[in-house]
Amino acid sequence: MYTILIVDDSPTIRRMVKTSLAHLRGAMFAEAGSGLQAIEALAVSSVQILVLDLNMPDMHGLDVIRFVRSHDQYKDVPVMVLTTRGDTLSRDAALQAGASAYMTKPFSPAALASAINELLDLARGRSMSMPMNKL
Repeated sequence: MYTILIVDDSPTIRRMVKTSLAHLRGAMFAEAGSGLQAIEALAVSSVQILVLDLNMPDMHGLDVIRFVRSHDQYKDVPVMVLTTRGDTLSRDAALQAGASAYMTKPFSPAALASAINELLDLARGRSMSMPMNKL
């Protein structure tokens, strides 16, 4: 069993992500509606992967990534950025901050599930069939 923390200020998007990933074997889900809630969730539960929006009202997703990467207990947790920001500058900033992969909304449920599986494989030490920057 592993936990995927879905961080987005839109309950609808959180539901869509959860529905898209519900078929993944062993997946459990936690949700946060803001960056601060995400940090609180990390502190109180074991999370194996984050699906993170960039645009949130209280704390930008880049700040969440920087927080995750700066703490030893979270630094290896894969972070999938899922955002409406499709510009190169946003993508590069997220990857430079430490995002493991980047995907834009609207998203394909199959593509999201495939990317999450690849991140989980990476986290488990398996070889990847695709470099992270290609996701």
